Amino acid sequence: MTASIDRALRLRALWMAWLLCMLFHVDLGLMPLFHGLSPEIESHVALEKLPLLFGGMMVYFLLPVAAVVLLAYSASDPERPQRWQGWRRLHFWLSVVYTVTNLPHLVADILVPDSRVDQVALMVVLVLIGLLINWEGWLWWRDHRSTGARPAASNTPSNSTELR
Repeated sequence: MTASIDRALRLRALWMAWLLCMLFHVDLGLMPLFHGLSPEIESHVALEKLPLLFGGMMVYFLLPVAAVVLLAYSASDPERPQRWQGWRRLHFWLSVVYTVTNLPHLVADILVPDSRVDQVALMVVLVLIGLLINWEGWLWWRDHRSTGARPAASNTPSNSTELR
């Protein structure tokens, strides 16, 4: 007897790990404040545009939180998998967007003149977790497509390979 894999549970755990690493990345970036040093690197953003930047950062953090909630709801509704088919597809593509946005951030953290090993290490972990989210998200979407979206095979002559 084979037990099915709860990919939604894996995805929730991976997103939570990703969120924690992102929080640590931001938190460690501010650590110099606690030692009387400035955490500032040269900013190229005008002061009047900072509210837009902060709003974008908030949305960037809140989308994974929403993903965790929707993953929980979809996993707790096994009687109606079709209802969540669009979410499975959207989730996969959302995870790809997050991985793609983390790659240039990793490169930027490596190339910044006063690069810190802890920041680069956390970005590497974020990218790796993102790739795992992509993989599990793809499998979760494909599992549903292969089990929930196809009609059951029958023994009618139209489905029989013996007649072909």
